[in-house]
Amino acid sequence: MATRRMKHRKKKRKTWFLITLSTLLLLAGGGAAYLYSVYNNVKTTVDDDIHEEVSGIDNEATKEKVEDEDPINVLLLGVDERENDTGRADTMIVMSLDPANDRMQMISIPRDTRTEISGENVTDKINHSYAYGGSEMSVNTVEDFLDIDLDYYVRMNMDGLSQMVDAVGGIEVTNDQAFSQGGYDFEEGDIELDGDEALAYVRMRKDDPEGDAGRNDRQREVIQGTIDQGANANVANNIDDMMDVLGNNAATNMKFEDMRNLATNYRSARHEMETYQMKGEDTYINDIYYLNVPDSEIAKTREKISEYTSG
Repeated sequence: MATRRMKHRKKKRKTWFLITLSTLLLLAGGGAAYLYSVYNNVKTTVDDDIHEEVSGIDNEATKEKVEDEDPINVLLLGVDERENDTGRADTMIVMSLDPANDRMQMISIPRDTRTEISGENVTDKINHSYAYGGSEMSVNTVEDFLDIDLDYYVRMNMDGLSQMVDAVGGIEVTNDQAFSQGGYDFEEGDIELDGDEALAYVRMRKDDPEGDAGRNDRQREVIQGTIDQGANANVANNIDDMMDVLGNNAATNMKFEDMRNLATNYRSARHEMETYQMKGEDTYINDIYYLNVPDSEIAKTREKISEYTSG
């Protein structure tokens, strides 16, 4: 239940797109035959099931950056896809990795941000870019909105995140306010969540005084908690379940070799992490709610990213 207190301390945070490699590396002592089986399971899942190119990213340029261990930008998409619905990208995070300075940055773009949808000649909420054209359109729209280059993207269906929480045996989070959502009561403090509870936890927004910003904080926390638990060698027996969840619910333009290079060359970036939530003003246009992000805030965010990636 969500009201149970956690007794063990938190593990170090890891970047969520390295889930498969983090687990793999921690299994290194488990025997050569078993490691070979796990290695091939992970490689097959990544290369055959979740690899999905987008034309908006220059893969050759990215490959050169990674080989030179230059800073890179990764777009993290948490998509809420339901039956008979193309879905919305309810979580949009630009993650910048700067291995030379052992640091990373995660900037959340509010889902209701009003901007032009790339290639559609229409102004709409930025999370609707996914409904217009999937990951491809989301990548292009975020690049145009912030005037940046993205090197990778990772997409996870939020229902898949729920399944992953169950696959790793549940997670721990620190809740900063008591609330009820989806039939569950969440106490303030350290709590345990199973998959269904985790999904309800991240979907609460209307009763949060921080609104979308508070929801984004909870989404980041659940993602990080899942990776913390998934990187625990004690869940080795669940690796098949974890790969099944990824294969059915995730997509990325990374291939297994890209992930392995990142795990090797960029792991120091997690030593120092900074987060930022873009800000704006509430506005209604034709009775539709939007967040109007001023040019000054966009410029500030672009400068934050540039400070990490300009080298």
